[in-house]
Amino acid sequence: MNSIAIDAAVVEGAGSPFRFETLAMDAPGPDQIRVRLHACGICHTDMVMRDGALPIPFPVILGHEGAGVVDAVGPGVTGVVPGDHVLLSFHSCGACGACHDHQPGYCVEFVPRNFLGVTQAGQGGIWRGDERIGGNIFGQSAFATYAFAHSDNVVRIDPDLPLDILAPLGCGVQTGAGTVLETLKVQPGQSIAILGAGAVGLSALMAAVIAGAGRIAVIDRHASRLALARELGATETGNDLAGLDGLFDHIVDTTGVPALLSLAADRLAQRGTLALVGAYPPGGFTIDPSSIMSMGRRIVGVVEGGIDPQSFIPRLITYYREGRLPLEKLIQRYDFADLEAAFAASESGAVVKPVVVMPSN
Repeated sequence: MNSIAIDAAVVEGAGSPFRFETLAMDAPGPDQIRVRLHACGICHTDMVMRDGALPIPFPVILGHEGAGVVDAVGPGVTGVVPGDHVLLSFHSCGACGACHDHQPGYCVEFVPRNFLGVTQAGQGGIWRGDERIGGNIFGQSAFATYAFAHSDNVVRIDPDLPLDILAPLGCGVQTGAGTVLETLKVQPGQSIAILGAGAVGLSALMAAVIAGAGRIAVIDRHASRLALARELGATETGNDLAGLDGLFDHIVDTTGVPALLSLAADRLAQRGTLALVGAYPPGGFTIDPSSIMSMGRRIVGVVEGGIDPQSFIPRLITYYREGRLPLEKLIQRYDFADLEAAFAASESGAVVKPVVVMPSN
């Protein structure tokens, strides 16, 4: 099998703009699946990586909410065949304790397999002449017309499903929904406050509605997002947690702002749980340990919702088909060539979930 030419958006160094290039992609090696991409969602983590705040290998191809059609498979791949429609998610080793417990977001090799772009012996790469480009971010690097994925991070879906709408399931949506449904296991009638009404927060909101939560509060600075939250089922909204009355069984922070966490911990009911889901800067926050102990409160970190994409993404697709996960209300499509504009719309808060659509072959 020969190499192919692909178009990709390359970030040369920390803080650099995207530059569109034609690169060479090897044939897939062991456990590699070459996917012809149709769409890719834009996630806040892409921005963090682009700005150099995570250890990624520049020059690099980002993008980790890919969706497309299998083009070719390497030796040892048995789960999919060319022509299958797939969603891409994060990469894991499949062998550690977390992976065996079906919580691959806590894989002991999460950092090398998702941020460092490490590949295994014999696996193909993406090249600019003789220079290898970082092309295995989150086991995919999907801001391109083709990507390499792996057996553990492709989820086969029915061909009648819209790839552009479902692309964000692979990270942002499963993170928010999984936090509520799997990590917190919100029960009917329980109360929940969600800090941040981006894609993760609004996915948590939709999941809270699915779970039958009673009081559902959403906090954000953008009036348009609060209006959308009410449309999606929030029972109350505001721009400051301090302005809400009472305590909550669950609080989900998606903002990554440490200054909000002390108040959030104080607003937990007895045996309440604060889920930390945001991308936090180094440093800490102040809590009162006596109130955590005496009220049985918990603080838990959450990566990718604490779920297994192989089983959870099909569950989300069922909710989507039933009309209970109206993802189309979150997304706005952009041509791949307008990737910079899509990033700007996300960073400004104008768009909840931009999705870039690749050119047709």
